[in-house]
Amino acid sequence: DVPDLPNIHNFNPAFATSIPRYDNLDVVLPPLVPMLRHLDKHQPDCIHISTPGPVGLVGYVAAKMLRVPVLGVYHTDFPAYVDHLFEDHAFTSMCRGFMRFFYSPFHSIFTRSDDYVAALERLGLPRERTVSLMPGFDTTVFDRRFRDVDAWSEYPGVMRDSVKALYVGRVSIEKNLPLLTGAWPEARQRAKEAGVDAELIIVGDGPYRKKMEGELKKHGAHFLGFRHGEELSRIYASCDMFVFPSTTDTLGQVVMESQGSALPVLVSDVGGPKEVVRHGETGFVLPGESDQGTAALRGPWTDHIALLLSDHDKRRTMGDAAHAFMQTYSIRNSFEHFWDVHVQAWHEHLVARGIEPKGPEQVHRTRPRADRAEQTEATV
Repeated sequence: DVPDLPNIHNFNPAFATSIPRYDNLDVVLPPLVPMLRHLDKHQPDCIHISTPGPVGLVGYVAAKMLRVPVLGVYHTDFPAYVDHLFEDHAFTSMCRGFMRFFYSPFHSIFTRSDDYVAALERLGLPRERTVSLMPGFDTTVFDRRFRDVDAWSEYPGVMRDSVKALYVGRVSIEKNLPLLTGAWPEARQRAKEAGVDAELIIVGDGPYRKKMEGELKKHGAHFLGFRHGEELSRIYASCDMFVFPSTTDTLGQVVMESQGSALPVLVSDVGGPKEVVRHGETGFVLPGESDQGTAALRGPWTDHIALLLSDHDKRRTMGDAAHAFMQTYSIRNSFEHFWDVHVQAWHEHLVARGIEPKGPEQVHRTRPRADRAEQTEATV
């Protein structure tokens, strides 16, 4: 289901099937002719592609037919996902080759973090066409005002007054969840020895859920499945800390949402999430990879989970700092940057055709992230 709004058009796929080893997601064969007719009718100035798959290929074909610039976002690190799910270097190499082929013609390629600008360059894509999009989320939807510990009565087995660690996202191997599965029981035991009842709340679903549920069955873990809207906002704000060990996220939107909800966070030092966390102030950035294997990583995660579970004052201080820090990441500022890059692409396209665009170009795509974050909504 999609919102019934005049600027959203949903097309039923000609064919759909589950992705191998990822039954929660489908790969689809889009209806090519109806989509191309729709785009021809609306005559867009630019086309933005969000996913490098069949639907994205339709967008690229349309852009070639309409002779308009195509832009896109490198939203998901598919080569890393393939590597984790299949553990086959040949598949990973093929995926990297396809990513390079798919994104090479784009006028601009957005990444969700500075970390992935370098990653795309290593993939073989031109750095000058890569744009680090200013992160943003809806600060009015994910906010501490939704905290309501009485709401836990709606979830069987969850204690009202326990200290709750939260994870939100796909429950899958590529999110590095075996690390959390291994670290949680000992961290919870240490909290218990300090007189603290602790529980782990998992929101989301995926192929690793059944195994994770089995391993954490006796360790205070509760799997809530998918949650949305105000219920999700309430779950965020009613927990006490956020744990996100992923090493494959280009940004980690949930890391911003949790901090906006006044939760201190634990994230990996690999990938994009670390760029929206102030280590030691709004949370902790911990090792995500080790030559010595998962067991060597478990210690720091266990230590820091146990620390936050047991130290109420530290959780509150870091949560307050996280909430304040996230107020600069307004979705309005993020959209302004996103829109300006598309305006520039259209203007450059017009100039290439001998047409001088009206009005000054406003984009400074090399503008430092710190400068973008300091924009106020008044300037937007």
